[in-house]
Amino acid sequence: MAVAVSKALQNRSQLVVEAGTGTGKTYAYLAPALKSKGKTIISTGTKALQEQLYHRDLPQLVKALKASKKTALLKGRSNYLCSYRLNQHVAHVPTDDSDVMHQLAMVAKFASETHTGDLADCIGIEEDAKVLPYVSSTADNCLGKECPDFQACYIRKARLTAMDADVVVVNHHLFFADMAVKDTGFAELIPTADAYIFDEAHQLSEIASDYFGESVSTKKLVDLITDLRAIYRSDIPDMLQLGKTLNKLETSVADLRLQFGVDGSRGDWRQMLADKEVCAALHRVISDLDFLYQVLKHCLDRSEKIEHPFERTLAFKGQLERVFDISQTGYSYWYETTRRYLTVHVTPLNVSVKFAQMMEDTGAGFVFTSATLSVDNALAHFNASLGLKPAQSMMVDSPFDYYNQALLCLPRYLPETHAANMPHAIIKLTLNLIKAAKGRCFVLFTSYRMMHLVAEGLSAQIDYPIYMQGQMSKRIILEKFTRHGNAVLLGTASFWEGVDVRGSALSCVIIDKLPFAAPDDPLLQAKMQDAQLQGHDPFAYIQLPQAVIALKQGVGRLIRDNRDKGVLVICDNRLVTRQYGQVFLKSLPPMRRTRSIEQASKFLEQIT
Repeated sequence: MAVAVSKALQNRSQLVVEAGTGTGKTYAYLAPALKSKGKTIISTGTKALQEQLYHRDLPQLVKALKASKKTALLKGRSNYLCSYRLNQHVAHVPTDDSDVMHQLAMVAKFASETHTGDLADCIGIEEDAKVLPYVSSTADNCLGKECPDFQACYIRKARLTAMDADVVVVNHHLFFADMAVKDTGFAELIPTADAYIFDEAHQLSEIASDYFGESVSTKKLVDLITDLRAIYRSDIPDMLQLGKTLNKLETSVADLRLQFGVDGSRGDWRQMLADKEVCAALHRVISDLDFLYQVLKHCLDRSEKIEHPFERTLAFKGQLERVFDISQTGYSYWYETTRRYLTVHVTPLNVSVKFAQMMEDTGAGFVFTSATLSVDNALAHFNASLGLKPAQSMMVDSPFDYYNQALLCLPRYLPETHAANMPHAIIKLTLNLIKAAKGRCFVLFTSYRMMHLVAEGLSAQIDYPIYMQGQMSKRIILEKFTRHGNAVLLGTASFWEGVDVRGSALSCVIIDKLPFAAPDDPLLQAKMQDAQLQGHDPFAYIQLPQAVIALKQGVGRLIRDNRDKGVLVICDNRLVTRQYGQVFLKSLPPMRRTRSIEQASKFLEQIT
């Protein structure tokens, strides 16, 4: 693999490599990158992998190869401390929330010690901490060169270091954000390179869809209101009209969100625009934004800080007016809500043409790798999704002895996946396996609902600690699970990939059902309609490949090195009863198989 990567970098060609767990694929692309003559950008799927690459793998290889290349880590702007915003909010605390007050004090202490400003190094501040919007900047509220702290800006320093480095580690979101910025003709975030290497490349087409489209979120509108309130309180407290206008806009934004029900949901935006109540609520937000714009005009000469939010207000009004235009073909118009916010997306159904054009324009070498790229032992689906025409493709199997290290169990006598008694069946089966494995289980779900039902059923009946996604940050849950050594972890989508638990802490992975995307997902529906128009079978062309790759990711949590042993249990009859079950089974590692829970339990008891 390393030789193939070296050749692709040298010839500036495309290479696609599926490299199973344990092949050492990280070293196989890092060594050629450190040996090559040009500049290399390495892009990973998650910030966690990005940090592991930069802080652990790269230093080891630089030392081993005695490489003289400069390396740099570059993240998106929300990961860096903005000292200007921190000082502003410390001086005028924007909230009565004691959590935010406490966290502001922690960040202020961190600010006096840090050299990089990377908030991941701030102890006690998690990824979803409430304080983050107050101490980091967005593209909307960054003052750029007009900022009084511009010379000391951590983002600016990180970008300058990246410009100067030979190997720069970024993540996919930052890579595509950079492409989107370059498209608009503004300055780039990531320097241009001679070669681009994508690890966890199976995520690329989905992330690319987000960035090649457009989205407008009420979260950004709420951030704008927060920023304006801080300026109002600190600089122009006598401008009472501004305070009242912000309150009115905040109410109309909250009313718009409430039109979509209380819980989070996704749906077709075209259908929502047919609802008069939704349209009326949206028009009220636009009207209140327009009034805010008029009020801000009168404030411009009162505070120099108003100019930037004034421009944001106008831009936002334009974005909201554009969500009524649903006429473009080749795009999906959909919305999603969280408990607090609404986001409207316009997403292209096919990114292959645009991505292929981008590769051609750079003239660089491109390497794509992941443990899960193939479907039914072929890479055609992955190549088509990004418009790739690789000069070389490779599939490198894991070096593990799966036949002796692992057992795949497809239990008999289970109800259908959607049956009312399915949660009860999973609880019963999981109890037996937890007992046999003495804890040490991952139970992976395709829905929060099923996870909560099973958690409720298990908690009263087992003595081992249960950690469930959402109780605390992913990093802390994994640390607690690994440290305990006999715990049970319940998780959904984000625990299916990028989680590395080696050794005896994990010996059983239970998957509740095949991870097909929800059939009512508006983006999936639009992609399937598009596939049908092109003469493809939408199920075989869109749904099945996505589900196969997602399942392979979940399965990959079990065997992480050549000493690991364990049992994989998939609680879905369709693997046996449907023809497409064979496509899934062919894509999994060559484990021994059984349909008996007793045999699976025996295997687990022997490990312990």
